[in-house]
Amino acid sequence: MTTNTPDVPRRRGLAALGLLPLLQACTPLGLINALVPNGTHRFTADQAYGPEARQRLDVYQPDPPVAGAPIVVFFYGGSWSSGRRQDYRFVGEALASRGIVTLVADYRLSPQVRYPVFVQDSALALRWASDQAASLGASPQRLFVVGHSAGAYNAAMLALDPRWLGAVSMAPGRLAGWVGLAGPYDFLPIGVPEAQVAFEWPQTPADSQPLLHARRTGPGLSPRALLLAARDDTLVDPVRNTQALARTLGQQGVAVELELLDRVSHTTLIGAMAAPLRGLAPVLDRVSGFIHRPVG
Repeated sequence: MTTNTPDVPRRRGLAALGLLPLLQACTPLGLINALVPNGTHRFTADQAYGPEARQRLDVYQPDPPVAGAPIVVFFYGGSWSSGRRQDYRFVGEALASRGIVTLVADYRLSPQVRYPVFVQDSALALRWASDQAASLGASPQRLFVVGHSAGAYNAAMLALDPRWLGAVSMAPGRLAGWVGLAGPYDFLPIGVPEAQVAFEWPQTPADSQPLLHARRTGPGLSPRALLLAARDDTLVDPVRNTQALARTLGQQGVAVELELLDRVSHTTLIGAMAAPLRGLAPVLDRVSGFIHRPVG
């Protein structure tokens, strides 16, 4: 596991503006979006992948187009009870700047719905991406799912538990890979009130946990994985979740890359995708490098 030397001039510039402590503490997503240069990409908003109001996504395409580009569906976090795709423009723009067609998707949230509805919505979004990849200038064979926090849970369930993609006539092996950023993969018993509601604790089924499915998978059954987390994450324990999942997948023969990053928190891990914060940790480099790396 490696870490990155921080971009000192950028950090000093943010410090001079009084922004660095604020961004490190809470990463206000609107502020990050305001600071991010638009870059070179094409943006298409509010695409429907299902009939419900929150079954919508935004599309970020490299401009000029990249022939046969990989395509990513990104799911954000928020304890399955909050979040909106507009706040993650910086993720779509960052990945599009690296030649990746990126879909930032909303999904239905608790308390309006409970598990597994948000996983089912995620599967529908992935199905839409697969169907539309060619029309978006991407390769359907280079389909990835990426998530942060609760969104990483959604991504993990699609990649490891065949029930959800099976319901939309797909299979986890159809994915070229998946990326989990600070995801909760083994979190029973549930202590966070919002998550208790989302999973109807204590009636939460044991098979809601990605780690359980990791013990049942193997080469060809689930795709290769990149798992990143903040070394000092105080919200989602990286040892119990990220490290344990990586170890289990490796034991099952699944190709997995693991890295714990310094100088970031649970929140600034995803914030480091944005240009003003990239000196904190090489998150964009790791994610884009994994996506572009040829399989095998």
